[in-house]
Amino acid sequence: MSDTTEVSSPPKTVRTTGILIALLGAVLMSFDPIFIRFSGVSGFDTAFLFGLFTAISMPIFIQLRDKRGLVGALTACGWPVLVSGLLMLGSASALVLSIKNTSVANTFVILSTAPALAAVFSRIFLGEVTRRATWLAIGSVMVGIAIVVSGSIGSVNLAGDALAFFAVTCLSLNQTLLRKFQDVSRMASVGMGGLFLAIVMSFFATPSSYSANTWIIMGLMGLFTAPFGRVLSQVATRYITAPEVGIILMVEAVFAPLFAFGFFGEIPPVQSFAGGAIILVTVLAYAINSTRQSR
Repeated sequence: MSDTTEVSSPPKTVRTTGILIALLGAVLMSFDPIFIRFSGVSGFDTAFLFGLFTAISMPIFIQLRDKRGLVGALTACGWPVLVSGLLMLGSASALVLSIKNTSVANTFVILSTAPALAAVFSRIFLGEVTRRATWLAIGSVMVGIAIVVSGSIGSVNLAGDALAFFAVTCLSLNQTLLRKFQDVSRMASVGMGGLFLAIVMSFFATPSSYSANTWIIMGLMGLFTAPFGRVLSQVATRYITAPEVGIILMVEAVFAPLFAFGFFGEIPPVQSFAGGAIILVTVLAYAINSTRQSR
């Protein structure tokens, strides 16, 4: 996949392409909490390692896949890539700390507010009007979110939920930004975010205490699944709107708890099952309907 390829597909296939790219990105990012839990280190250390390995992998792939080379790609991106990197710093750090302070299910269901926030930001900054079908899907998902988060009210999980909301705000702003500046290299954006994350978290991390197991686990996450999941989610904004990308990414709220159950035996509350079911049905129905309309 070349990070600089322009959208050249016929209009009827563009939406389908964007949906499939976003789905693949969501599946890859659903593995984040598994690596984070297996890392065995604090939230600050996890964020530092994620940023470090992402800052290593993305420049390598840019140099190999982008005909402009690393320096040329960064120069062409201009200031938007810096802002995007800062927004990724906010979303990634808050996400890691959220997972350390609340359940995997709650973290990813709160992230499901992304399409609603993206729709508002797209209207304000891009002038894009969100389709009625998209708003209906957002409303349905919000019901699922309310059901899941109701299990955390008045509990110690509330701080983790707040961090998750901050993460999704940064994520939605970043999707809107990249929707506007479609020529920005998505790999450069993710790599810049990783660099900022590694720099900031280095003040709180303790690399000398990491075991070899921690380096290997976080290496797998930071070099492959996590950065490329984010690259794909950002590439999808070239094909479909930011709110639509946000809706597709909500399948994380379903896959992440399932992976957590499979690896750790973590059983989500009943509210998480009920809300997750509503989210899954909504996302599948929206994706199928959008694909049929595009054909």
